[in-house]
Amino acid sequence: MKNGILIQSANAIDHEAQEEFLRWVHESPWVDALKIRTQTTTGDLQVCYQLSSQGLATFTPQHNTLHIRDSVHLQNTDPEQALMHEICLGLLSSPYPQIFPSHDELLSHVRVRKFIAQAAQFTSLKFDTRAVDRPMSHWAYDEELGFTLKPDRSLIEALQLATQPKFSGTEFSFSCYRASEYVILLGIAQEAQISNPLLLANLQRQWQIKAIASGAFHDTFLVEHGSLDAPVPMLHYIPGDRVWFRNPDPRSSNVSGYEGSWVIYMGAGLFSNFWNCKAPFTLDKKCLEVFHWRDGAFVDDAGLWCMDEALVAQHVSKSMADPQQQQSILYAMKKYREPSGVYENGGCIDATRESPRLLRPQTCDIVLRDI
Repeated sequence: MKNGILIQSANAIDHEAQEEFLRWVHESPWVDALKIRTQTTTGDLQVCYQLSSQGLATFTPQHNTLHIRDSVHLQNTDPEQALMHEICLGLLSSPYPQIFPSHDELLSHVRVRKFIAQAAQFTSLKFDTRAVDRPMSHWAYDEELGFTLKPDRSLIEALQLATQPKFSGTEFSFSCYRASEYVILLGIAQEAQISNPLLLANLQRQWQIKAIASGAFHDTFLVEHGSLDAPVPMLHYIPGDRVWFRNPDPRSSNVSGYEGSWVIYMGAGLFSNFWNCKAPFTLDKKCLEVFHWRDGAFVDDAGLWCMDEALVAQHVSKSMADPQQQQSILYAMKKYREPSGVYENGGCIDATRESPRLLRPQTCDIVLRDI
């Protein structure tokens, strides 16, 4: 099997979850596009789910998942249901196998992606790579430990207050990388509340002791697919993916925080805008923004590289109003990024996608730190 969803060990214990998944499938607008194949390997029954050739051509032509929601089959669907269908269609059309040990784990994975995408939709923050700023009713700060959770505070509530102004009434300061971690952690915690309470308790305790961040966060909570040698198709995104857009301009890359941009793919062709959730990015607009960072970069009186965001916005608006200029920029930007330290041929599209690890109690391999 080279693509789609593979359930590795479908057995009697998993029967109820399989029936739930199939009931949902049969009520979906894409049921006629689904191919189901079973096989027995070393005594275990395996189930493979894929889209038919016609289904791939209809929903994800040439691996393009950005327009799934435009399908007539999903336009009139409830938004949450449409998001879950889009997640499933992304998994079914995946160019690499999406392997799960059970239908329970598959259902859990669809939910956690949904929670991450929904959290990203409501996240609105102030961009700052140096500030330390969180709702102090729930968070404490230590230079070595990072932001830790105060005793008797809910991790889910603390993450919502820190990232979503609809809960706190305030926008707090984040870098895009840290913002993506909080959004992913929130989605994981919300799913753990449903399917793995012990994991949620351990997450709660972990963040009371020490925050997991940066490379350790990636290694603990995420799986990365693709590489520069074997890239994920350029237009293939699944809601809940964490995605990096690289700044291919060596000059403006000197500005702290503008080496690239971390976002969450939210579905419906939209990527998160952590600084204004009411104005999410399309792929084209994100490419234009990253390109025009070169026009906003400057060195201040103290010799520090800075970014004039207002000037960047002006250039983006100008390019969007000029179809010929826009296409010229997109031609340069919609290429796979180059290796670190190389600035020769442009391109801001990453070769990889990051997604959450398995979370069910029987299969969860998340090992927390400092507990």
